[in-house]
Amino acid sequence: MKASVEILYPKSDQSFLVRKFDKSAFEAPYHYHSEFELTTIIKGRGKRYIGNHMEDFQEGDLVLLGAGLPHCWKLENTPNSENEEASAVVVQFTRDFLGTDFFDKVELTGIKKLLEESRYGIRFSEEISTKVQKQLISLSKPNNHFKSLMRLMTILHDLESSDNQIILDKHITSALDSVEQARINPVMAYIVDNFNDKISLDKAAEIAHMTPNAFCKFFKKVTRKTFVQMVLAYRLNYARQKLIQTDKPISEISFESGFGDVSHFYKMFKAETKLSPLNYRKKFMQRFS
Repeated sequence: MKASVEILYPKSDQSFLVRKFDKSAFEAPYHYHSEFELTTIIKGRGKRYIGNHMEDFQEGDLVLLGAGLPHCWKLENTPNSENEEASAVVVQFTRDFLGTDFFDKVELTGIKKLLEESRYGIRFSEEISTKVQKQLISLSKPNNHFKSLMRLMTILHDLESSDNQIILDKHITSALDSVEQARINPVMAYIVDNFNDKISLDKAAEIAHMTPNAFCKFFKKVTRKTFVQMVLAYRLNYARQKLIQTDKPISEISFESGFGDVSHFYKMFKAETKLSPLNYRKKFMQRFS
C-alpha cells in the first residue's frame, strides 16, 4: 500500500478548510498533503501514526502536522460501542493562505516558529488541548468568515505561546526532499499496515523501486534506523501498550504484535526494556496500586 496524496479543495472564497469528521474518517489510509493540519479528537481512541512515530490517541488529543507529513489515525477494536461515535475536528491551511510573506512579519514570529516545528509533528499538553478543542468545535460551526479567521489566528497564537509542546520525532520524514519523501512514504505506509503481520525487506525495497542493498542504505540514511530496527520498534511499542492496557496473555500479545515466536518476543522485549514482558506489566501495575 502506498502513502496516498490527499488533494484538498477549500471553497474558492475561503482561505482555510475546517471540517468535522465521524468514524468513517478514521479509516483513511496513511496519507499526506501540502497543507498544515490541526486535529483534535472529540471522541474515540486508538493509534496515531505520524511519519516514523506511533502513539496512542484518545479524547482530547491535539496535534499539529506540517505540510507533507504522512499520517493516519486508526481506531482501536473495542468490545463496546466506545468508538462508534468517534469524531474529530480538522483544520487545514497552506503556508501562504494569508499571503506569501504573511508569517514573516515580526508580530508573527512565534507562529512562524510553531509552523516550522510542525514539520516534525507537535502534540500539545492537556491544558491547552482542552482550551483549543472548544475553539475548534466553535470554528467548525457556521460563522462569520472574518470572525472565523480571527478565531484561527487566536488558536495559533495560543498554541505557539503554550508550554509543554511535545515534538513527536526530530527525524521525521517531512524534513526530507521531495524525491526522498516519494520513496520513503510508501515504505512507511507498508510498515504501518503490516508490522504486526508478515513483513518483508524485499517487498519494502520493491515498493521503493530499489535493490535490497541500496534500499537498506537509503532507509538507514533517512530514518536513522535499519528496516529491521524500525519494524521491531513498531512491534515493541505496540506490545508495551497492550501489556499496560489489557490483561491479555503474553503469548497472545506476542503474536498480535507480529512476533511469530514467543521466545523471540521475550528476548527482544528484554533487550529493549531490561525487563521481561511479565515484569514490565507488574512494574506498571504497581504504580497504580
